[in-house]
Amino acid sequence: MSEEPVRYTSPEEDSARWDGFPFRRGDIVISTRSKSGTTWMQMICALLVFRTPVPPGPLVEISPWLDHLIVPKDEVYARLEAQRHRRFVKTHTPLDGIPVDERATYIVVARHPLDMAVSLYHQSGNLDRERIRVLTNGPEPSGPPRPRPPLREWLLRWVDRDVSPMEEMDSLPGVMAHLSDAWARRTRQPNVVLVHYDDLLGDLDGEMRGLARSLGVTVPEEEWPALVEAATFASMRSRAGELAPDHAGVLKDAAAFFRRGTSGAGRESLSGDELRRYHERAARLAPPDLLDWLHRP
Repeated sequence: MSEEPVRYTSPEEDSARWDGFPFRRGDIVISTRSKSGTTWMQMICALLVFRTPVPPGPLVEISPWLDHLIVPKDEVYARLEAQRHRRFVKTHTPLDGIPVDERATYIVVARHPLDMAVSLYHQSGNLDRERIRVLTNGPEPSGPPRPRPPLREWLLRWVDRDVSPMEEMDSLPGVMAHLSDAWARRTRQPNVVLVHYDDLLGDLDGEMRGLARSLGVTVPEEEWPALVEAATFASMRSRAGELAPDHAGVLKDAAAFFRRGTSGAGRESLSGDELRRYHERAARLAPPDLLDWLHRP
């Protein structure tokens, strides 16, 4: 008998929205931490499912974020129920917080946590917090927002912050718990697929072909170049209005969502001693084989 899913909540998310989700055979669930390649993987799945460089609608509509409180649950369920194509659903919830159904494939994208954190820092400055508060019926702020510290100071606090993954999924403990769970599942659950962000950067064509095999998708050879080109950072950034996750106007600048598209920003921000501090902290949060895979050059 399977265990009851863990419930993860934040001011904007509630994994309980997965309770009773009616899976179909062939469903794809994209489970990532924030700023770890979620939109990239949604686009790749769209390209493989529709086999055209231009998907038939904005990503937020053809690949809804199920546990996001900004859009009512009934609306998301109705949209997914109406879809006749192979469905691919976005979530930031770890796999222990959602039903793992044998009819579905679960893709977990891993990114170097320091790079993810730097991207999260910049993304935070691009969010319209008041708009989000209104859409989620959040409480009125008690005062003006506090100014953010500089990136390096913020990043060091993020590395050291000791918090439950249940309370802060995008903390370092939250990132490592999400990936550790998926890493353990991959050997016993063949429908769980792990993808490294840097592998997508280094060999997008090869990684997309590997995902096609995992998903049982056949793409004629002559179609591959156009599909791979459509998944490049430059191509996606040029179509930010269609691809950025901004269904309700919560981004100040859609193009800024696609900020850099490379790795190394986290390591560039810290000194050698500070990087060692990070690795010592990570070693207490995740198994060595996962860390070797996650941190490899």
